[in-house]
Amino acid sequence: MALWQIFGETKHNLEVPEKNIPNKVFAHNGSEGEEPQRQTAIWPRPLAQKWTVTLFLGTCLLYCARMAMPICAVNMATTFGWSKTQSGVVMGGFFWGYCFTQVLGGHVSDRIGGERVLLLATTSWASITACTPLLAQLGISSLTSMTVARFLMGLLQGVHYPSLASLCSQRVDEGERGFLMSTMGSGSYMGTLMVGGLGSAMLERYGWESVFYGAGLLSGLWSLTVWRFLLRGQMNTIQVLSSHGSSSGLSKKRWLKMFKQPSVCAMVFAHLCFSSTCYSLMSWLPTFFKDTYPHAKGWVCNVIPWLVAIASALFGGIISDHLIQQGFRTSSVRKMMQFMSMGVSSVFLLLLCRPLSFPSAVIFVSAAMGLATFNSSGVSVNVQDLAPSCAGALFGFMNMCGAFTGLVLVYVSGYLIEVTASWGYVFSLFTMVNTMGLGVFLMFGEANRVDLWNLSAVTRV
Repeated sequence: MALWQIFGETKHNLEVPEKNIPNKVFAHNGSEGEEPQRQTAIWPRPLAQKWTVTLFLGTCLLYCARMAMPICAVNMATTFGWSKTQSGVVMGGFFWGYCFTQVLGGHVSDRIGGERVLLLATTSWASITACTPLLAQLGISSLTSMTVARFLMGLLQGVHYPSLASLCSQRVDEGERGFLMSTMGSGSYMGTLMVGGLGSAMLERYGWESVFYGAGLLSGLWSLTVWRFLLRGQMNTIQVLSSHGSSSGLSKKRWLKMFKQPSVCAMVFAHLCFSSTCYSLMSWLPTFFKDTYPHAKGWVCNVIPWLVAIASALFGGIISDHLIQQGFRTSSVRKMMQFMSMGVSSVFLLLLCRPLSFPSAVIFVSAAMGLATFNSSGVSVNVQDLAPSCAGALFGFMNMCGAFTGLVLVYVSGYLIEVTASWGYVFSLFTMVNTMGLGVFLMFGEANRVDLWNLSAVTRV
């Protein structure tokens, strides 16, 4: 027997003979209609736990590979004679590629399943990472080859988070999604710490090539492990989406209908505001500490906030799932987590506007970064509440827009620092942007499903 589940504030379970799933067509009220449905499979708890650990490691390696170039940029510039501008061109190539595949990666994941997309994409960018030292030695200009390599890295890694969002909506129970997404967020911080510590040691001892070889080979090993132990022989067990049932989910009519919903617009706007401030904060914090506390130990401000963020992300996911499982309204939990992420964290940003001792600044930055991770249990997972049938594509759209607005705010922040020579204006700007996004989400945010034209047939595997 298959379990039909409507995601929202209430749930209705209707038993339907499994043999009828491919042939029957249902509208949102359960009667026959013109919209085909898709079939997904919820992971049982033991399998979900395996995938949670695996995806955490995958996200960790994703950031190891992503940050390899910034870590090695100075050494590579010396080797190849790049100027600061040329180094910026190489590293900037990643972000242009990263923006282009967000929606496509999410859409493909919605259709065929996020596991397959993640496996294929990881294998591809792992190969590019491992081959980067060889590409730099090609007959063409090293500047050209490295810029193209970074652009391709961005294209391939751009599908990662939309695929995770799609995978979470297809395979994970509503009351367990917050922890999964929070765990993925903590994986990004762990990867940044790993490449900053271990990668720097390898760079100093074995040269910049070793960083790319190490990150690429470890990521390739991850892909092999996933294929061998989690996906091989199970593709027939885990039902993938019907192209007929999901194709209409991306039609112009369906998209327009979704974006007429205030809850969807509020979620997207809040995500744009959060992404902008988060990108800017991570980009400028090292400069803030270097300019304000030139004699302080750099490793303290580069390590402690990330350690706090890892623990905080996991804690936020556990709390949000626990509240939902205890019967709290999903929309209330999402708003509470987003209030902590964009509201309370901004209080600590404002405290940075006045003169502080170095330990106090580290404490306030760590608190702000740690609370910001609660976004993984708020807006980031809200997309799966509102539109599980096309969560990957919708999250991809949000992430693409967030990347562009993040680049804009990074530029505006740099301009403010240069013109005013005051960090107070920058942190005040971040607070203002966060407040706008949070206010809109608190007023219009909801967790009631808006894509009821495409119900999901859910089975246990």
